[in-house]
Amino acid sequence: MKRQDFQTVLDRLRSGETAELTVEAEGTSYLRAFRPGERLLLLGGGHIAQPLCGLAAKLGFSVFVADDRPEFSSASRFPEAKGTFCADFPTAIHTFGVRERDYVAVITRGHRCDAQCLRTLLPGTMPKYLGMIGSRRRTAALLALLKDEGFDPARLAAIRTPIGLPIGALTPQEIAVSIAAELIFVRRAGAPRYGEGQRLVNEDVDLKTLTYLAEDSSPKALALVLETSGSTPAKSGSLMAVDAALRITGTIGGGCGENAAAQAAFRLIGTGESRLLTVRMDHDVAADEGMVCGGNMLVFLSDIT
Repeated sequence: MKRQDFQTVLDRLRSGETAELTVEAEGTSYLRAFRPGERLLLLGGGHIAQPLCGLAAKLGFSVFVADDRPEFSSASRFPEAKGTFCADFPTAIHTFGVRERDYVAVITRGHRCDAQCLRTLLPGTMPKYLGMIGSRRRTAALLALLKDEGFDPARLAAIRTPIGLPIGALTPQEIAVSIAAELIFVRRAGAPRYGEGQRLVNEDVDLKTLTYLAEDSSPKALALVLETSGSTPAKSGSLMAVDAALRITGTIGGGCGENAAAQAAFRLIGTGESRLLTVRMDHDVAADEGMVCGGNMLVFLSDIT
């Protein structure tokens, strides 16, 4: 494969577009799609927002935080955030510019501010996820008030409140986990668990690995999971790069299987060649090593030129 293929993918993602990469392997074409990164706007920079920002960033969200109090919207308070807004909530929302694929969490310090946020959000583009913190009684009262003000009942019904999955969370950190879990639930809703034809399952974007494949000219090879059967540590579409020092960027699940693929990819560096490798996790060696997945992965290996 060519480095330019990954540069094209990266350029499209940076412009906010979906990107696709086609891989030809033994007469079969496989399609690896890349979804543009999701943005998450946290309206309120309080004690829940801090752990939630870190969790969401680790999940691949580009997190932005807004609060009208300087001490709760500083960049130093949210080092994982892509940006912070110190402004009243309507101004911050308009500055952010909500899009259909965005996620918004209303976690302000009170229902007066929550109402301010919703009155600004509801007439505009509805995000993919809109959650609001608060007890059932108080959020129901606020939604009833907004309905009386003439807001669309269907849009009000789409608000996820009380925010987060019901895991019995009590502390700010636990509540942040419940919200992060709900973000994953919405992200993965309807996502295929197995490939549809030759369309690979994993469409996540690992910007570090993509940038390395696209912009680093040092010798390297690609390992891309094309097919899986049984229980495997990674889905089709998972990918990694291996350099001439056997250093790995990205992952196809770790463990002995990843090591076998890395060794095989390493041997292709500088050859201009590609090949398929079947990584088996259901044989005696796997059992001896404590590998409990018990499945197989078909991995595409290619020198990057």
